[in-house]
Amino acid sequence: MTYTPASLDALRLAGDELADATVATLFERGEVGKFNTLMRHVSTAGSPLPDGLPEVAREYLHLTSTPPDWVDWGEMEKARLFFIDNNVHISTALSFASMPTCYVVPHVAKLLSASHALKYPSKRMAETGQFTVYLMQPGAFEAGSRFIPAAQKVRLLHAAIRHHLAREGEWEAEGLGTPICQEDMIGGQMLFSLLVLDSLHRLNIHMSVDGAEAYFYAWRVVGAMLGVDQAHAPADLDSARQFLDLYLTRHMGPSPEGAHLTRQLIDLYEEVVPGTFFDPIVSALIRHLVGDTCGDWLEVPRTGWDTVVKAVPALLGALETIEDRSPFGAWALDRLGHLTTVFELSSLTRGRVMHYTIPEHLKKEYGVATSTVPRTRRWTPPASADAG
Repeated sequence: MTYTPASLDALRLAGDELADATVATLFERGEVGKFNTLMRHVSTAGSPLPDGLPEVAREYLHLTSTPPDWVDWGEMEKARLFFIDNNVHISTALSFASMPTCYVVPHVAKLLSASHALKYPSKRMAETGQFTVYLMQPGAFEAGSRFIPAAQKVRLLHAAIRHHLAREGEWEAEGLGTPICQEDMIGGQMLFSLLVLDSLHRLNIHMSVDGAEAYFYAWRVVGAMLGVDQAHAPADLDSARQFLDLYLTRHMGPSPEGAHLTRQLIDLYEEVVPGTFFDPIVSALIRHLVGDTCGDWLEVPRTGWDTVVKAVPALLGALETIEDRSPFGAWALDRLGHLTTVFELSSLTRGRVMHYTIPEHLKKEYGVATSTVPRTRRWTPPASADAG
């Protein structure tokens, strides 16, 4: 698929027909409060829906209760293996590359500020991490899983934001397009998939071609579950590169909202890091992953650690080589990664909201911790596209 500015202009006006109609009906009938109260009891796939749930919501939940019929479950298993093996690196990329890049798109930063989506940034980050964990668990689309209800709720949340901003006149649709439009939903999918892979490559993480492609594929499935029109979504990494290059070229730039949200993110992680000596690492890592131009737009402070962080890829590359060649090294790094992830997310949530942890039975079941297979065919990013 080839993307052009004109084709993306059309996507700027499109929302999510099913979710938008469901939310509009709930508001029209005054059933939003009842829906929100009852949906707190819907947390696992296949569980009985509560009595009194509005019929329009019941129909929406039925229509969105199954994955797309084109899902390749072999690819989804590869994606789980990739995620389990790289969970700490993926978490780092999501926090210090994907989220700041969202903020460097002014209308996205404006939307996040207008909807108060990051008023409590630690909760937001924990929810993002937990959503990814739900996706990567075995049986994510089967009865008893938490992924499908989470996706259903996120999709309705997006529709509710669109409805609220339009009703309250808080969004200049003529200039900014539809809030959380198809272009932005696809853009978000690219930021959480291709940009994560780019960041892992920049950090010198050893990735196989199959693993990288499977991770991207899993986020295609996520996009479909969240209402992305698959007729317009990139189907492979090459078209994903073209879309992302064009999307960012069209929209990225400085904004007060983007700088404010970035400051919140930096403050959040500086609070997590013990003491103050290592605080500048947060800003330095963001600059390393998003580049100095975006770092300046987001007003990321320059520090003496900017140069130090440039040595991180060499260190991670050496550690990855040890992991590839040594069962003991793989075990030690796996345990360190697990402990780091538990510490980071439990600190973000103060132990109350949710914990971003990888269930140990996954690692034992798939033999990840004892794998000694070298990552021979390493993934490299697709070439940058001409954004036109």
